[in-house]
Amino acid sequence: MTEDEERRAVLEEARSWLGTPYHDLAMVKGAGVDCAMLLKAVYEAVGIEAPIKVDTYSPQWYLHRSDELYMQKVLERAREIPEDAVRPADIVLYKFGRCFAHGAIVVEWPRVIIHAHKQSGMVTLARGDTGMLDDRERRFFTRLKWGA
Repeated sequence: MTEDEERRAVLEEARSWLGTPYHDLAMVKGAGVDCAMLLKAVYEAVGIEAPIKVDTYSPQWYLHRSDELYMQKVLERAREIPEDAVRPADIVLYKFGRCFAHGAIVVEWPRVIIHAHKQSGMVTLARGDTGMLDDRERRFFTRLKWGA
């Protein structure tokens, strides 16, 4: 697959999760998923990432620890990029609590992201820079193989 085909496949798979209820630590399309497991599920389903081992974690880990656990997992398979280089199927991480603890898949930055969030209660389309996300520090990532 070309990079453009991979990016389209990521977005198609991510859209297939829309409406899936939010559920901490879950990864079952149509039944429950959280933001970390959504990214894992989408990239693995497309076949462009090998299965990612995720240890059990507290849903509130980011309130009590300063370790960048989520970002470390992303950086195992991606590299950070500047905001002006973001393309569809890239990842945006937001800082909540002490850490970058919320992730989303970019559809069209900043107008559309796909994410699972407790407040929305499900996987949904949202703006990446308004509402609860407007004042959050954010960082962007792309697959190591894209644009290398």
